[in-house]
Order: sequence, then structure tokens, then C-alpha cells
Amino acid sequence: MTNPLTYKDAGVNIDAKTGARQHIRELARSTYTPEVLSEIGAFGGMFECKFPGVQSPVLVSSTDGVGTKLKVAVMMNRHNTVGRDLVNHCVNDILVQGARPLFFLDYIAMGRLERETLLSVIEGLADACRDAGCALIGGETAEMPGFYADGEYDLAGFIVGVVDKAKVIDGKSIRHDDVLIGIASSGLHTNGYSLARKVFFEIAGLQPNGTIDGVEGTIGDALLRTHINYEPVLREALAKNLVEGLAHITGGGITENLDRILPAGCQAQVQLGSWPVPALFKHIATIGNVEQHEMLRATNMGIGMIAVVRPSNVQAFTATLKLPWYQIGKIIPGQPIVSYTA
Repeated sequence: MTNPLTYKDAGVNIDAKTGARQHIRELARSTYTPEVLSEIGAFGGMFECKFPGVQSPVLVSSTDGVGTKLKVAVMMNRHNTVGRDLVNHCVNDILVQGARPLFFLDYIAMGRLERETLLSVIEGLADACRDAGCALIGGETAEMPGFYADGEYDLAGFIVGVVDKAKVIDGKSIRHDDVLIGIASSGLHTNGYSLARKVFFEIAGLQPNGTIDGVEGTIGDALLRTHINYEPVLREALAKNLVEGLAHITGGGITENLDRILPAGCQAQVQLGSWPVPALFKHIATIGNVEQHEMLRATNMGIGMIAVVRPSNVQAFTATLKLPWYQIGKIIPGQPIVSYTA
């Protein structure tokens, strides 16, 4: 007679997940704000809707993932940065509409639960949530044997924020002659990794610990640089109402993100050469023989956020910034698309 079959025999270790739960609970608690009414482990996360000083609260939500940047994290066996990437990406996605983050939930799926990898990812999530003033109120860890290879995992997140209806940034106030201010990225952020991995690891035959001219640290280091949270960078400018529109430059690059905020009759004209393209992007283009128009819609090209500002507010706006910025173009009459000029 055969022994009774257990879930562990099928590849799912419930005990391992239970053993990590207390540490996860402690990490989550470290992000809690007074509005959090539930504990990790409850079926749903509860958040009390109290918004002092907000006359007409509008909730803004977004969900996203880290994409194949996770492949680089696995190659480097470094998992404490991708959680930060995810939170910061999601914070930026609601920031462009003027919202500040309230709470965050995560989803992690693994072929086989690896405790240290799991905790490292969640530590990154918790650190970024604390920095953003955002409560990590729940999540899901799925062990899916046969679906993901050992050592691989997927990561996604969901964020909710709030903005006063009178302060929503929707691009409707953008008009001709407004100025485009590009704020520097730290690198690829969380997009363009399928292209970068093909170029560096397949075409160039490099290893993650390899180096390349003009790129600080190893290729792996450069590819894992954390996605910037632009909320602290833009907080003062938003408080002073110096911004007409914001575009987070993620998948689709400048070409397919800046146009998302343009009203009818307004075209964004971006001047190529108006900002220094970091060496990492130049190497991707050169080694991979990637044309410029493709780079501009596959990567951020060194610009992580674009603000649309009145000409009369440019000096006041840029005075608030603590990151490198560049005047990269302007709004002209035309179809609501992105065009480029040399």
C-alpha cells in the first residue's frame, strides 16, 4: 500500500509558507499608517478612509509588474531591489495624476517557495513602502510547481492613492508653447529588459559580472539600478501648482507615454540631443543595431519623468528639483502625438 499523498509531494510546501509568515507580518507592520485596520493574514486588507485637508477625495489606482528585470535579479541572485522597483513604479503611475499613495498589495508567484528569496523581495517592498508613506496591507504568495522553473518567480503590485478633485492632473490645461522638462532616470527602470538581456547576454556574450565602457559597476549592477520614486522630487512643485501634465516614461518609452496626456490640438515636440543619453542606452543601440526610433519607444533613454510646464513657471519649477533635469522640447499645434526634431 502506498503512503498517503501530501500537497508537499505535489510540490507545494505549506509549512515553508507558514514559517515565513511571521517575518512577513513584521515587515508589513513596519509600513502601517494609522488608517490600517487589519493584519497581514486577514482575507482582506482594511484601510480607513480619512483624508485630512482633502475637500473632495478621488481614489487613484494602478497595477503593474517588474517584467523580465526579474531574470537579471535571478542571474545576480540579488532580490532586494525588485520590490523597491515595483513600489516606486506604481507610486509614479498614480503620481502623474497628482495622487499620493495610501496602500499597496503585492502578488508573488514561485515554482517552489524559496524562503530567503521571498523575504528579500518583501523586504524591498516594505522598505519602499515606508519611504513612500504607503502601507503594505496585504498580498498573495503562490507556489506553482510545474508553472515556473526552480529559482524563478513573478512579481506584481497594486496601489491605491488619493488626490483632491481640484488638484487632479489630467493634462487638460496643457496648451501651445508649454515647455517639456525631462527628469533623469537611474537607468532602464523597469522596462526594456528583454531587449537589454538579448543585447548584452546573447549578442555581446557578456556575463552579469562583466563590465562595459562608460557604465559604472558591472552590467548586472547597471541593470538592477532601482527605479526612481519621483514623488519626493515633485512634491514641492505639485504643492505650488507648477505642473500642467506629467508622463511617467515606462514601457513604450517617450513615444508612447507622453502622448497619453496630450489634449486635442496639442503635439509634443521633443528635441533630440537636448539631454545626455547615458552610456547604457548607447551600448544597447550600438551592439544590438537598434534604430533610434525603436530605442525611443522601447526604453526611457535616460528620461524617467516628463513634466509639462508653463514657460513662465519653468524657473520656479526647476528650482524645486533635486535630480538632473533638461528642457527637452515644447508643445506645438498638431495632432496629440509625440514628434521629434533634431
